[in-house]
Amino acid sequence: MGVSEADLDALRAIVGASHVLVEDLDRFVTDWRGRYRGATSAVVRPRTTAEVAAVVGHCRAAGIALVPQGGNTGMSGGAVPPTDGPNLVLCLERLNRIRTVDAAGGTLTAEAGCTLAAVQAAAADAGRLFPMALGSQGSCQIGGNVATNAGGTAVLRYGNMRDLVLGLEVVLPDGRVWDGLRALRKDNTGYDLKQLFIGSEGTLGIVTAVVLKLFPAVGARAAAWAGVADPEAAVALLGHLQARCGDRLSTFEAMSRGQLDLVLAHVPGTRDPLGTPHPWSVLVEVTEGVGGPDPAERLEAALAGAFDDGLVADAAVAATEAQVAAFWRLRDSVSEANRNAGYSVSHDTSVPIPAVPEFVRRATAALEARPSRPRVVAVGHVGDGNIHLVAIFDRTGRSAAELRDEADAAGAEVHRIAADLGGSISAEHGIGSAKRDELALHKAPLELELMRGIKRLFDPHDLMNPGKVLPPGDAAPDPAP
Repeated sequence: MGVSEADLDALRAIVGASHVLVEDLDRFVTDWRGRYRGATSAVVRPRTTAEVAAVVGHCRAAGIALVPQGGNTGMSGGAVPPTDGPNLVLCLERLNRIRTVDAAGGTLTAEAGCTLAAVQAAAADAGRLFPMALGSQGSCQIGGNVATNAGGTAVLRYGNMRDLVLGLEVVLPDGRVWDGLRALRKDNTGYDLKQLFIGSEGTLGIVTAVVLKLFPAVGARAAAWAGVADPEAAVALLGHLQARCGDRLSTFEAMSRGQLDLVLAHVPGTRDPLGTPHPWSVLVEVTEGVGGPDPAERLEAALAGAFDDGLVADAAVAATEAQVAAFWRLRDSVSEANRNAGYSVSHDTSVPIPAVPEFVRRATAALEARPSRPRVVAVGHVGDGNIHLVAIFDRTGRSAAELRDEADAAGAEVHRIAADLGGSISAEHGIGSAKRDELALHKAPLELELMRGIKRLFDPHDLMNPGKVLPPGDAAPDPAP
């Protein structure tokens, strides 16, 4: 049974008739890669927190599930509606105001529908820095970044979203609003409730606004593209640069030669910064505050020592901002290149940094030994142990279902290896529906029990993004109200 016309009329009275969409819903029910597809009766687009609360309250009373959605740029199907049961997509794109910027206090308050790029720009306009950086920052939204505990390329220096959030405003599953928009660096008054919602993927409530930490603006940056022999050399180079650059080292990204070749082949206007191919490439960035010393001198001196120690075979230090941008384009174009190369599956695993080389070797060998013989490339954030091992399958003669089954089987092997090395099956993409069923294999029973208890406490009727995060049956709902 779908959502009744009476319910839709009630929602139109809350948000306006033009903001309850019942036609042309493809972009809301399919993820950006076309991997996950669901169905919904309508898309509701509130403009204020009060409207969100009214929508949630009505849906709880009517027993209608809600799927919160931001930029729909996720990798795990977490923002795609289910295929059955009455549900609505709650699109937050109209909650897009920057409420306040406090440069002196180092905070910014933004509504959930603000894009990450808009938040970055608002911080820059105030002479400050919001450091989170993602390839999708022009379209992903800050509420989704909070809901998935997003990471990105600056975690090495600044941390992930859990480290960047000071306060939240959340509409709870019963329609009440928790105002936790505190801009305090210290608040030791009991349980830190905001941490329950960060990374919960909309299963406990709907984030409508967030207080973010800001940092001193970057005065200058220096970037280098280095060729190294293998992951062992990349990890050793990381330690070498950390010892010589300290917390000025803000980025340390690595990719295999196969990954770089795909970018060069599928993204027009890109080129290899080094004249000779190398098995692995590393993108390094060092930053300094306004009025600080030239970071290029620090980086060049550190790389000279790495040459002397045999850690680096070749390197190019960017001489201009255009060259820095060209280096970053290679890194940021990975998803585009892999999507164009075939049916690509990016595994979002993390392992302890010393285990990165062994993980890459073992997982690559396991994937290449699969009957489907996928092409295996690697890219990731070595500085935090988050390596995306990417398997690219030939679509020829295979149905979408066959490709999904093979990808799932291959992913299970990668996850097993990561877990065996003390790692995680999801570092920054979240669980969504893609890894939901595997969670029980990699979480201790006590952890799952506690997660189920939290879910039932907040959402006893399982109306908040049902079917996500917890394995089937683990969020068993109470009878509908």
